[in-house]
Amino acid sequence: MAKNGAASQVSRYANAKLTRHDFPPDFIFGAATSCYQVEGAYAQGGKSLNNWDVFALQRPGKILGGTNGCVAIDHYNRFKEDVALMKKLGLDSYRFSISWSRVLPGGRLSGGINREGIQFYNDLINLLLAQGIEPCVTIFHFDVPQCLEEEYGGFLCSKIQDDFAEFAELCFFEFGDRVKFWITQNEPITFTKNGYVQGSFPPGHGSTAAQPGEKNAVGIRCARGVDTTCHGGDAGTEPYIVAHNLILAHAKAVDIYRRNYQGVQGGKIGITNMSGWFDPYSDAPADVDAAARAVDFMWGWFTAPIVTGDYPPVMRERVKDRLPTFKPEEVDLAGSDWLFIVPYGIRNLLVHTKDKYNDPIIYITENGVDEKNDWTQTITSALKDDVRIKYIQDHLAFSKEAMDLGVKLKGYFAWSLFDNYEWTEGYTVRFGMYYVDYVNGYTRYPKKSAIWYMNFLNKNIIPRPKRQIEEIEDDNIAAKRSKRSR
Repeated sequence: MAKNGAASQVSRYANAKLTRHDFPPDFIFGAATSCYQVEGAYAQGGKSLNNWDVFALQRPGKILGGTNGCVAIDHYNRFKEDVALMKKLGLDSYRFSISWSRVLPGGRLSGGINREGIQFYNDLINLLLAQGIEPCVTIFHFDVPQCLEEEYGGFLCSKIQDDFAEFAELCFFEFGDRVKFWITQNEPITFTKNGYVQGSFPPGHGSTAAQPGEKNAVGIRCARGVDTTCHGGDAGTEPYIVAHNLILAHAKAVDIYRRNYQGVQGGKIGITNMSGWFDPYSDAPADVDAAARAVDFMWGWFTAPIVTGDYPPVMRERVKDRLPTFKPEEVDLAGSDWLFIVPYGIRNLLVHTKDKYNDPIIYITENGVDEKNDWTQTITSALKDDVRIKYIQDHLAFSKEAMDLGVKLKGYFAWSLFDNYEWTEGYTVRFGMYYVDYVNGYTRYPKKSAIWYMNFLNKNIIPRPKRQIEEIEDDNIAAKRSKRSR
């Protein structure tokens, strides 16, 4: 971020104490999670292994703390309790993802449908609706069935486009009568960059020249954990192949929904993209061009093909023949006139998207901040997350400014509803508005941010948790945390 970047600017709503009543009546406020980060039950209910199950178990050195999501926060077995907390919070909507390997253990329909997995999501969706909470479903949030990784390399192979479309259609068929908000993929740039450039996500690819302690071919150090090695791959070509297959898989899923389901089910469908915002270091032409180029490479990589049917011209110019081309029929398939996004750095990127990409309808589907998980800290102290309150307030203020400038912003989802398994960070950070006690039965406690968000939504005060705060105020969690395992 440049020294005069948007993040350092002060919104004119900064001291306005915004409430939900400052937003349109139909504006959606929600919170979000993803299946691998919260469900657990990795070998329960007919689910097969996915890429993250295998990666975290076989290569624990890639994860800070050497942990995994086999249990996560046990949402699979506690979803009724969790929905009750959502109801108390006053959410309009809950965004969650479907585990591909839980509903299709063989990766495709020919491998059989796991009815137990389907029933889990039916039960969750039905309970949400019964509590007046709109389900917002992400079809793919980084978890690929391991069988497809082993069969043909996952998103490195074009075969996955049709397998993904088949998975998406199963979701539309089974859940679409009740789900009206669909997201095909979560942050495909994160999946691509971390898995095929940095080597920190499965399959752990980077430059074949990368050695421990060295940087890969594009200058990014491999992995976040102790194990800094990248295993195979080519960071100069693979990311563009993976991205192309992700875009076309998304496009095929959207095409199926529009042709076969949308007219009857009446839902909306889009994608969640992610980017930072870049301001030029100075007014010098080279700095201005560099900032614009950075936005095109981060934001335009996955946004331009969806809106225009092709990659940004600067990518064509710079990446040349390493960047795949769209066939004429794929141009029509990939291009469209809608977009769901998640912006970071928020007002400028929202306005940029409005101006450059046909003024789409936008939902902020993931916005949050983490805090270090201090195992020496009492739970009472950990519940005081003022930094998260300030973060959400600031981003809502900038979002409101963007709406004043004509951006068609329709919803905001805080990340995350609960503390969870944070990919390469494991359990070393906490993103949630609810604290999860990983040692004492995964009990959930509302943080100050949960109470603030509930009051912002103008709902009833959250009741005190069953275990009184006074009872745990003097607990020294350090001794108990030494027993933790995942």
